[in-house]
Amino acid sequence: MSTYEKTCLIRGDGGRAIRGILGRVADKWTLLVVATLEDGRMRFTELHQRIPGISQRMLTRTLRNLERDGLVSRDVFAEVPPRVEYELTDAGRTLIDPAVRLAEWAVAHNPQIEASQQAYDAQRGTPPL
Repeated sequence: MSTYEKTCLIRGDGGRAIRGILGRVADKWTLLVVATLEDGRMRFTELHQRIPGISQRMLTRTLRNLERDGLVSRDVFAEVPPRVEYELTDAGRTLIDPAVRLAEWAVAHNPQIEASQQAYDAQRGTPPL
């Protein structure tokens, strides 16, 4: 039995729990939000400005999911207009190291992956995905 199988299938649920959590946490926007919030408490607008390419809708959705999972806290201040700030919880901060390591891996291996994709597409005569 592989390490993966021992880790993921030991619960007896066929890996359902691990797939659900990884499906949310390993999402590209989730990792970018977590990495951005490493700098500390931020307002929605600041987060939106610091994460290139994310729509307001997707940022809202990602923050709600992270809050639901207990990885981000949301504080609303009774001001006019209302001020809302987001911050990683203790559990959310534990994601910073794996997120950064994954980002570093992606940057380091991107040229090799792109070359492999181009070779694959050229060999099969298929357009890039």
